[in-house]
Amino acid sequence: MSLEFIDVSYAYHTPAGETDAVKGLSFRVEDGQFVSVIGPSGCGKSTILSLAAGLIAPSRGKVLRGGGQFGYMLQTDALFPWRTVEQNIFLPLEVKKKNTPEMRKNALRLAVKYGLGDFLKKSPSQLSGGMRQRAALIRTLAAQPQTLLLDEPFSALDYQTRLAVCDDVHGIIKGEKKTALLVTHDISEAIALSDKVIVLSARPATVVAEHDVTFGEGNPKKRRESANFSALFEALRKELGI
Repeated sequence: MSLEFIDVSYAYHTPAGETDAVKGLSFRVEDGQFVSVIGPSGCGKSTILSLAAGLIAPSRGKVLRGGGQFGYMLQTDALFPWRTVEQNIFLPLEVKKKNTPEMRKNALRLAVKYGLGDFLKKSPSQLSGGMRQRAALIRTLAAQPQTLLLDEPFSALDYQTRLAVCDDVHGIIKGEKKTALLVTHDISEAIALSDKVIVLSARPATVVAEHDVTFGEGNPKKRRESANFSALFEALRKELGI
């Protein structure tokens, strides 16, 4: 088990009073799984990632984290424009005081393996949107986390780029045998990428349903082309009430 929520509730305080973000939330993410969480806008999806990362503590219940570190990938690539791609990739090593020759060598190995070898000395502005997201993922992987928390990392990309980058990121995460928890509002994206999809209610978020995605041989492109894709899409759409 990499991550488990057990009857987790979280309330935040505003001048108007206390607001429940999530309530009685329970689910598991097993080692090596790619799990997506979908729900209505404002239902608390990002709160779940903050709870998973330990950035905030539950008001009630427990968040159990298995062995290994967590890496966070944001909605924007957040690459520093004044640093080269290589320097951006090394940033987590500097922050976490892991900036050793061995760790730098491993980070560069990942960059070369996944097509960034010719771009290491370039600035982020010289990269396409898809390449920037790939660089952001390699930066997240540089510190060798076991579990990745993905906060709608493709939302800023145009549709065609988004499809390509989704497949790209999925391949890297699976290739490196990492665990991933993705929050997204995109039903198609959740189906294509995930081993399991968790559906949330409107705020305060509770689990409405869980679906194991077993078709398409774990390949996003094959999943989109599968006859089972549209049936699961419709089931998820109804559970979301849209």
